[in-house]
Amino acid sequence: MADLSLRDRFLTRPVARALLDSPAILAAGAGASVAIVAGLPLLVAPLAGAVAWALRVAAAVPRNEPRARIDPFALPDPWRGFVVEALKAQVRYEQVVAGAEAGPIRERLRTIGERIDDGVHEAWRIARRGAQLVEARRGIDADDARRNLSRLQSGSVPSGSATERTVQALRSQVEAAERLDDTIVAARDQLQLLDARLDESVARAAELSVRIGDVAELGPVGADVDGLVQEMEALRLALEETSGTGFPGTAQATGT
Repeated sequence: MADLSLRDRFLTRPVARALLDSPAILAAGAGASVAIVAGLPLLVAPLAGAVAWALRVAAAVPRNEPRARIDPFALPDPWRGFVVEALKAQVRYEQVVAGAEAGPIRERLRTIGERIDDGVHEAWRIARRGAQLVEARRGIDADDARRNLSRLQSGSVPSGSATERTVQALRSQVEAAERLDDTIVAARDQLQLLDARLDESVARAAELSVRIGDVAELGPVGADVDGLVQEMEALRLALEETSGTGFPGTAQATGT
């Protein structure tokens, strides 16, 4: 996920609580008291209290977590290849920025580059999740479940019997495998498309950087990159919601 801006981190519930909670108010009072005891002018006391209160609120502002190091070779193909392609696009974009003339255009390119960096990290997280889903799918022997299901359903299955419950469990395993297959294929195809669109954005930025005279002409590129990253975030969130608990029978099949 992209790092939150200071504004976004400030407009959170922990900060809202800290603005009015007792510890913050007590900190303000303590700061003012210390100033008075220290013999500082009375006008300094409110300022000291305000500083203490501000420090208490600042401590409540959530911090951006450090990003995980991207290691495409920790993944199997095709996920590894998708991350490698995203990293290549990132390097090409950095070369575009370095080759642009100093000034507003280069600064705008750098701003767009921050979102490209976000996109590369999203691609890495999507690829990792895709690899995890593939590993989970390997734990389900759908072919064996289908054979046993066909055998049991060929005869009589009394209602409420152990056989019926076995049929239901086998059917759940088959359905879980099919859902995982669909999710893995969709994630692979979508990530491949997103990689291609990232390459396209880098190519457009490279073309514009050498021929535009107005920084506003980079607006569509920035909007496209921003939209691309949002789609990556949405895909990653959807994949993160796809877990063993979301597929009946998967937990048993994978031994979790």
